[in-house]
Amino acid sequence: MNDRLATALAVLATDPIGLGGLWLRGRAGPVRDAVVAALPPCRRLHPGIDDAALFGALDLAATLAAGRAVTGRGVLGEPGLLCLTMAERCPPGLAARLGGAMDAGTHGVVALDEGDGDEAPPPALVDRIGLFLATDGLVWSDMGPLPAVDVALARAALPFVIVPDGVAEALVRVAVRLGIGSLRAPLQALACARALAALAGRGIVTGADVQAAVELTLAHRASPAAEQAPPPPENTPPENTPPDDPGPSGEDRDRDPATLPDEMLIDAARSALPPDLLAALAAGRAARAAQGATGTGGAKAGNRRGRPLPSRAGRLGSGARVDLIATLRNAAPWQPLRRATARQAAIHIRPADIRLKRYVETSDRVLIFAVDASGSSALARLAEAKGAVELMLAAAYARRDHVALVAFRGAGAEVMLPPTRSLVQTKRRLAGLPGGGGTPLAAGLQAALTLALQARARGMTPTIALLTDGRANIARDGTADRTRAGEDATDTARLIAASGVPAVVIDTATRPQAALAALARAMAAPCLPLPRADARVMQAAISAAMA
Repeated sequence: MNDRLATALAVLATDPIGLGGLWLRGRAGPVRDAVVAALPPCRRLHPGIDDAALFGALDLAATLAAGRAVTGRGVLGEPGLLCLTMAERCPPGLAARLGGAMDAGTHGVVALDEGDGDEAPPPALVDRIGLFLATDGLVWSDMGPLPAVDVALARAALPFVIVPDGVAEALVRVAVRLGIGSLRAPLQALACARALAALAGRGIVTGADVQAAVELTLAHRASPAAEQAPPPPENTPPENTPPDDPGPSGEDRDRDPATLPDEMLIDAARSALPPDLLAALAAGRAARAAQGATGTGGAKAGNRRGRPLPSRAGRLGSGARVDLIATLRNAAPWQPLRRATARQAAIHIRPADIRLKRYVETSDRVLIFAVDASGSSALARLAEAKGAVELMLAAAYARRDHVALVAFRGAGAEVMLPPTRSLVQTKRRLAGLPGGGGTPLAAGLQAALTLALQARARGMTPTIALLTDGRANIARDGTADRTRAGEDATDTARLIAASGVPAVVIDTATRPQAALAALARAMAAPCLPLPRADARVMQAAISAAMA
C-alpha cells in the first residue's frame, strides 16, 4: 500500500489538473497526516468558504484608504491545487463552483473526506476527481517514509508522451464493464497512464502504465455487481490469426497496451480496493440517490444560528441581523460621490447598502419504526425488530437521530415510544411490547404518518420504517376483512407518499410478499426482503436505505 500511496502522490504532482485531484478518504490521524504532508503545495479551503473569498471581493480597508474601489483576488483567481477539508460536508453550491474551476482547467482539488459510512463529498465533485486513496485500513507501524519524487522532468516530458492507438477505446470498454457511467473516468485514467509513463522516463504509454492507471482511477468507481454478464459481442468478426502465431508475449504487451485483454484490467480494478470498502462506497452512492435521502435532517434557513450563508440585501426592522462588513463593503465604492453631494466626511450608508446575515440550520432526524406485533410475525420477528430499534438508537448520539416506535396488533395501533434519544426509556418500552392478534396494517401506517407529521411540525425531519410480513387482515374500522384491510393499507400508503415523508419497507416474511412490494410502490419507498436477518443485519439495511 505504501507503493500505491507514493505512486498516487507522484502522479498527482505530475499532472494535478489533468487528473482533477485526489479523493483522500480516512479519519484524521498520523497516517493521514503523513499523506497530507507529502501532498504537492496546495491552498486549503473550508466547506464554509463564501463567494467573496472564492472569487474575490471589495477590499474594504484598502477602498476606504484609497478613496476608490480596490478589489482583492480570490482563491480561484490563482491557478493551482486546492485542498478541501471536511469534504463530506461540502455544500452543493461550493461543489458546483469548484467543479466549474476544474472544468476550466485551472484547478485541481484534494478532497479530505472524514465521512463515516455513507457520508461522502458531493457527486459533482467526486466525478471530477480522478485519484482515490483510503487510509483507514493502514497502520502507522507498517508505513515507511513516503519517498520524495522530483517531478520536474516528468512535467516537462508529459506533453510529449505518446498514447498508442486503441488505448482510449480499451479504457472506455473497461469503464462500461465496471458499471461506470461517467465519461470523465476513462479520460482521467488516460491522463494517469501518461503521467506514469512520464515519471518512468518513457515516451510512450505501456501496458503496465494502463494497468496501474486503472487501479488508481477506476477501482473506487466500480459497481460490485457490474461485471456479471459477458461483454457484448463485437460488431465485426475478429480477423483470422495464422495457426503459427502464438499471440503477443508478456514483453510485447508491456510495449503495446492495446493488446491487453479487458479481463486483466478489470481484475486489476477489482483487486485494488478491499471488497468491503468498494461495497460501502457503492451503498453510499445508492443511498444518496434514493428518493428523499439526505443523510441528515432537513436544512432550514434562519437568521440567528446555524452555518453562515452569504448575506443578502434586506431592510432594517425585519428581525434579521445586519452583516456590518458586507454592508460597508457594498457602500464603500459610493463614498466619494456621496461625500461630494453631502459635503461631509462621514461614511454614508443608504438603505440599498444594507446586507443581512443568513444561516442554515440542520434539523434533527427522527426514525419512526412501525413494527408488526401481530401473531403472524410476533414470535419470529418481533425480537429482531426490538434489537434493530435499540441498535439504531445506540448510534443516535453521533448522528443526531431520535427514535420513535409504533406497534400495531389486534384491532389498532399504539405509539409505544414518542421521539426520544433515551436508551433506558427505549429498552423499558420495548420490553413491555406485547405480541399476538390480527394485523391492522392500515392503522399502523396511519399512526406512523400522524407521528411523522407532528414531528415535522416541531421542526424535525421524519422517516418511517415499516417492519411487517404484509399479511394485513384487519380493516381500518377494526373488522376482520382481508380485502378491505389491503385496500385501506394501500390508501394510507398513498397518503404517506403524498406527504413527502421518506419511508422504507422491511419484508420480514419467510418468502418475499408481492402484496408488500406493491404497498411499497404505493408508498414510493424501497422494499427490502430480509427473511433471515438478525437485528444487526436489519439495522444495517435500514441505515443504508435511510441514509
